Amino acid sequence: MQSIIMKLNKLFKIFMLVLIVVSVVLLVWGFLAGFLTNDAQPVDALLYWAYVMVGLALAGWVVVGGAIAVKNNPKVLVKAGILLVALVVVCLIAYLLAPGTPAVGRENIIPADSPSVLKLTDTILNLTYIAGIVAILSIIVGEIRVSITNRK
Repeated sequence: MQSIIMKLNKLFKIFMLVLIVVSVVLLVWGFLAGFLTNDAQPVDALLYWAYVMVGLALAGWVVVGGAIAVKNNPKVLVKAGILLVALVVVCLIAYLLAPGTPAVGRENIIPADSPSVLKLTDTILNLTYIAGIVAILSIIVGEIRVSITNRK
């Protein structure tokens, strides 16, 4: 068991080193090529690489965290499934509430996007509103709960 952990540790270190080297190479290429030249291709490359890095971090967090949670308590899979279904329902509600129309006063200023792009944009805005409301309500309920708990 100990040798497997050592091998995985070495594998992770090599993988992290490769990611750092690729990041530095892209950054140096961006500075050498000029970020505003070549139709801003260095900027696009850096943004796509940032998306890849965030995706890898999230995937690693979910996989490693999920594996540890399942090892400690297998019932956590049921809770994760319920949470996933709840998130899908919230996203579906946000999508159904999204009008998919251009912004008021901007109909003729910018070229009209396709209806699917407008619907997706409105869905993301609705999800942002929902997340903000949930955060504010969580803060209020948490403070009320702490004040009731501390009163006793």
